[in-house]
Amino acid sequence: MFGYRVPAPDQAMLISGGRRGLSGAPFRVVTGHGAFVLQVFRKVRFLTLAMCEAEVAETCVTKQGIALTARAVIAFKVGNDTESIVNAGQRFLSDQDQMSVLTGRIFAGHLRAIIGSMTVEEIVTERQKLATEVLDTSKAEMAKIGLIVDSLQIQSIDDGDTGYIAAMSAPHRAAIQRQAQIAQAQATQAAVEAEQQSARKQAEYARETAIVKAQYTAEVDRAEAQAAQAGPLAQAHAQREVLAAQTELAQRAAELRQQQLVAEVVKPAEADAERIRVLALAEAERMKIQAEAAASHDRVALDRMLIDQLPQIVKEAAGGLAGANVNVLNGADGLGEIAAGLVSQGLTILDSVRQGLGAPQGRIEQDGEQPAGRE
Repeated sequence: MFGYRVPAPDQAMLISGGRRGLSGAPFRVVTGHGAFVLQVFRKVRFLTLAMCEAEVAETCVTKQGIALTARAVIAFKVGNDTESIVNAGQRFLSDQDQMSVLTGRIFAGHLRAIIGSMTVEEIVTERQKLATEVLDTSKAEMAKIGLIVDSLQIQSIDDGDTGYIAAMSAPHRAAIQRQAQIAQAQATQAAVEAEQQSARKQAEYARETAIVKAQYTAEVDRAEAQAAQAGPLAQAHAQREVLAAQTELAQRAAELRQQQLVAEVVKPAEADAERIRVLALAEAERMKIQAEAAASHDRVALDRMLIDQLPQIVKEAAGGLAGANVNVLNGADGLGEIAAGLVSQGLTILDSVRQGLGAPQGRIEQDGEQPAGRE
């Protein structure tokens, strides 16, 4: 007899037959929890609180007198407050599908009114403004029947066969096409430039590769040439060193031969020449002494004997130079000094002999004076 009833989360439970509801409503509203219901004395009905949808396709005339077909979609539902549930329950509880039909009619009327106050350009370019104005004008009317609108979307606006919208969009289409053509040309130019840049890079890479290959080939050829010339160059270098050594050896041999010639030929010849000169000087001295002796008639025989023996003494002294290795440092002056030395030695020997024979020498000098006295 007693039953506990619970509404769904998107439903409102309306209990009639008992005490009256809020503001004298003929039913009591229960949402979000359950309630005990006397099956005989009470009646329970459920009102949906879920989202509903209504579509509108209405032909409207703009401010310019141009007919447009506007299509829109309205998303609405019963309000969650008790007043909205009561208002919607009193109107749509027996046929809840009428909520979509009535909502579509209401929005169709407001849509015609709002579009009639706007131009085609405003409608096309400012759809959001159109939707906002329709929502604002219908909000109070929808609230009276317990409904609230969540959104209004203008799906399309069509002018049919008039072509006004197409003509209005022609400049924009031309500008868009022009921009598209410019963009296409720029893209084509960029593609061509990219291809040219790629071709240049490929050519530069090929040139650099060819240069590197040529340099590598030149280095290989140069290395091979150097390797091929290494043997002959080494041989020529060795021959040059041999020739240099032979030249130095020949120079040393020539110097040695020159020294040998000086020792064997020049020095003996110089010594012989010196000997001859000494003999010549001795002979001259002898002749001088003979001349003096001839002038002095009182010279004794000892002087004559010494005079006769002086060349022999000098000759013997000069004979010792015949086999001697005499180095003459200053040429003819040196030879003269040697000859003078020999003559001086001869005269010194003569003086020594005279001093050894002091008495006879005194007698000879006395004898020499007597002739002078007689003169």
